Amino acid sequence: MKLISWNVNGLRACVQKGFLDYFRAADADFFCIQESKLQEGQITLDLPDYHQYWNYAEKKGYSGTAIFAKKEPLNVTRGIGTAICDTEGRVITLEYDTFYLVTCYTPNSQNELARLPYRMEWEDAFRAYLLQLDSKKPVILCGDLNVAHEEIDIKNARTNRMSAGFTDQERAKMTELLAAGFTDSFRALHPDEVKYSWWSYRFHAREKNAGWRIDYFIVSRRIADRIRAAEIHNEIFGSDHCPVELQIDL
Repeated sequence: MKLISWNVNGLRACVQKGFLDYFRAADADFFCIQESKLQEGQITLDLPDYHQYWNYAEKKGYSGTAIFAKKEPLNVTRGIGTAICDTEGRVITLEYDTFYLVTCYTPNSQNELARLPYRMEWEDAFRAYLLQLDSKKPVILCGDLNVAHEEIDIKNARTNRMSAGFTDQERAKMTELLAAGFTDSFRALHPDEVKYSWWSYRFHAREKNAGWRIDYFIVSRRIADRIRAAEIHNEIFGSDHCPVELQIDL
């Protein structure tokens, strides 16, 4: 089973930069996107082999997620059932016979960490949601989780200490999630590899590969031995993020 996740930073713009060419070439069983920046009806994608599931933010041109799935799920859930977390289109869950697939666009703590308190509330609520799912069947979580977990996951760890996405608090929440029974698929297969999934548009960051690894596939620890591949496709352009991939036998 092949899964792709990509923060497209505006799907309409990404479509103009080759999104559909990559989508078709990837031929994934599941293709998840974050930061679609769409409202319902603003784009029509002709994807005949896929069921399309969208979650839109109430605020126009902001956030938003989608999952394109070859197989129809048993159930579809948008959001996590917590009012504080469910107005920005950040989470979609598909339920299948043997697993849940969750795509997520985690809130950014923003400049001067203005939204860090909200981010901490989000982290606790979202972890509780994942653990509830995990108590029933294994979970595959993917998306832009807006945190570089360890120093290996960021080009300039020292100068970015306490920047949004690399605060001690955010990193600790990722540690807490993994300790609760989950595995970072890329780091499990590539413990020492330095590879990034996001680059600022400023300062020629991508040309210099001054990036962050903030896009993930996280799986329930009890299915981690079924991971067959975990890749970061930094050769693919079209967004300030690149796609990440998971292959797993389920």
